[in-house]
Amino acid sequence: MEQENRIAVMAIIVENRDSVEELNTLLHEYGNYIVGRMGLPYEKKNLHIVSIALDAPNDTISALAGKIGNISGISVKTAYASV
Repeated sequence: MEQENRIAVMAIIVENRDSVEELNTLLHEYGNYIVGRMGLPYEKKNLHIVSIALDAPNDTISALAGKIGNISGISVKTAYASV
């Protein structure tokens, strides 16, 4: 049985710039599910804030969040639309 897609937004905080390449590789792998992406450098605090809008099955969203969360120096939280 195929899962229904969900709309979600991931908030990603990058505190370790050395981890950016690994993050970008993951986001490229999941690119078919990404609706939009916005990245904001916050030089004052020496970090980057990235938001990713997704349209994907719940398992796919969870898998991506888990993989991102396992990258050193990166934290992630996901919010889901109620529709």
